[in-house]
Amino acid sequence: MSEIFFTSDTHFGHRPEFLWKPRGFSSVEEMDEAIIENWNKVVKPGDIVYHLGDTMLNDNTHGLECFKRLNGQIFLIYGNHDSDTRKNLLFTELSGKMLGGWYAWLIKYDKLSIYMSHYPSLTANYDQKHFSQHVLSLHGHTHQRTNWLDPKNPFLYHVGLDSHNNTPVHIDEVITDIRQRWEELGRLPTPSKPEDLYPYGGMI
Repeated sequence: MSEIFFTSDTHFGHRPEFLWKPRGFSSVEEMDEAIIENWNKVVKPGDIVYHLGDTMLNDNTHGLECFKRLNGQIFLIYGNHDSDTRKNLLFTELSGKMLGGWYAWLIKYDKLSIYMSHYPSLTANYDQKHFSQHVLSLHGHTHQRTNWLDPKNPFLYHVGLDSHNNTPVHIDEVITDIRQRWEELGRLPTPSKPEDLYPYGGMI
């Protein structure tokens, strides 16, 4: 059986230090190598990875070479930095390994509905009594250091590298995290108003 993982915002080749320095690296080269190493430690060739956007910047040839070294079947949900040129390059060169979709993807797993988008998206009907009635919304883009953009909303969950030690996160870990937060909030979360929210990192 294939294992399922999520990640976002690899930003291979992105040179400004405001990205790689907060991730704990001394250079973009060090960051890129660490992401590849961490990825291949947990993802096997037959596994599935949903990548929620922003694959690479600056040097597309370098970004492509990084993706060629990654294990697994990769499903890309496009981010704001995934230009037509980059998408065409990835899908042409990695045919059979890389598939893509615009902005959102919905999968079913263990009776749960899991919605994925590069951007944070509100999906839950918060007065549902049973965990399986909620739609789990996974996102990237915000580069935050925590898994929740809104601490009061357990169903809006960040899968980006910045809050997962620069490593793809397994689907069972995501579900466990969300369920635990839901239970901690008394199973009746009251999400913050949009105007009260702010990103914990910067949106890039």
